[in-house]
Amino acid sequence: MSTNLRAIRQKMARIRAGGKPRVLDLFAGCGGLSLGFSAAGFSIEAAVEYDPDAAASHGLNFHNGDPAHSRARDITRTDLDDLVRELGLTRAESAFDVLVGGPPCQAFARVGRPKLREVDDHAEAYRHDPRARLYINYLHYVEACAPLAVLVENVPDALNHGGQNIAEEMAEVLEQMGYVCRYTLLNAAFYGVPQMRERMILIAYHREIADTVTFPQPTHWVDLPSGYEGTRSVALKLIDDNLLGDAHSYVPAPAGSRRLPLAVTAEEAIGDLPPIDARKLLKDGELRRGARRFDVAIPYGRNQQSAYAELMRRWPGYEAPEALSDHVIRYLPRDYQIFARMKAGDQYPQAYEHALALFDQHLTGLAKQGIRLRPKSREFESLKATIVPPYDVGKFPNKWRKMWRDQPARTLMAHLGKDSYSHIHYDSSQARTISVREAARLQSFPDGFRFCGTMNPAFRQIGNAVPPLLARALAREMMRALKGAITESAEVAAALASAE
Repeated sequence: MSTNLRAIRQKMARIRAGGKPRVLDLFAGCGGLSLGFSAAGFSIEAAVEYDPDAAASHGLNFHNGDPAHSRARDITRTDLDDLVRELGLTRAESAFDVLVGGPPCQAFARVGRPKLREVDDHAEAYRHDPRARLYINYLHYVEACAPLAVLVENVPDALNHGGQNIAEEMAEVLEQMGYVCRYTLLNAAFYGVPQMRERMILIAYHREIADTVTFPQPTHWVDLPSGYEGTRSVALKLIDDNLLGDAHSYVPAPAGSRRLPLAVTAEEAIGDLPPIDARKLLKDGELRRGARRFDVAIPYGRNQQSAYAELMRRWPGYEAPEALSDHVIRYLPRDYQIFARMKAGDQYPQAYEHALALFDQHLTGLAKQGIRLRPKSREFESLKATIVPPYDVGKFPNKWRKMWRDQPARTLMAHLGKDSYSHIHYDSSQARTISVREAARLQSFPDGFRFCGTMNPAFRQIGNAVPPLLARALAREMMRALKGAITESAEVAAALASAE
């Protein structure tokens, strides 16, 4: 019997005896996957995360801030045996039952390619970005850990990365290691997340566990906007055109039904949180430039709670505190008046038109006072800069977006850490972008989940995360497969023994 097969059967026996499946989370971020797997009955044993703030958040939420578990680690320089030794675990091959994670998506997502081309003059330099090779490090960990099951999450473009289907490549390697593997595209809104977030999900089981892979059935329904269908079409182009031959590990996503409950809306997700009147705070001098720390507690108030809000407040192990300390927003004094005028669904072109109208109003007001500014003069341009954003409408049509209250939010991205214009609050009376806690709610992090660092790092952690409710749905499906296979193998062994 090979060493790996012996380890696999020992892990099966341990779970059969009542042990929880143990998870190693790679590229863990702050812990979206870990939270979902923990909620489904898995034990989060360890994580590898490069970003110091995200690593600290993971350690805080899953290991009570233990320094060894809160340390940032580079997977390209982290030897598995060293990781296990530092954390006081057993040897690597027997320490973990399940590997989960997703290599950084920036190397795969089309949004990042222009910057990657700057690496050199080659038009497709992004294909050589070292981050695009991190999935190979993931596979090395699989080989060393001999897990019963594997989950990989990434952006849809992992299926069409410069003419490569990264998911299919990973599947082929995993199958050579003795795993059965399938991947698909899932949208988080179909699983109770108030966000239309499309992701590639790959699941693999060792052949001692299963000979097939299934994905969780949707629990909610939403009519996705056309842009999401377009993104899916681009991602699936290599499969649809059969350019890579038989992409045998791809399966279509489980079909939803209009009879299911409607997807959770933005208002259901964040409508119970305390309102923040950005213009009043600015006027009163309570909102200033500078780092936003989580040092001011805001009581919840008595706003009506949706079923989703109840879940976010009462998630077992992550129950809401008495007051929120991360309900903080960006200092954007130029833009609050624009936000107030925007309608739901408005994007940057509409915002720019509103800004020009505000500027004209200021010029008219000055003219009534006998002050006329000559166009393109220093005074004219100086006043315009305080009212009108400088971005080219043609180059940045999607830079801003005001949310709909009666729909799930659009995809939260990592650049929330730089600006939040992609998610302007639907309530015009508040006239602002979303807070850190609202972003966490839209990503399905419960209110008791804590983020280390200040506002910008917290936004980045949230935007990079896997929605915990999507992770929980996947984890429950994997738990059923693991428990079912292990129970079946025990029954077969018992039957053979009795027959002898």
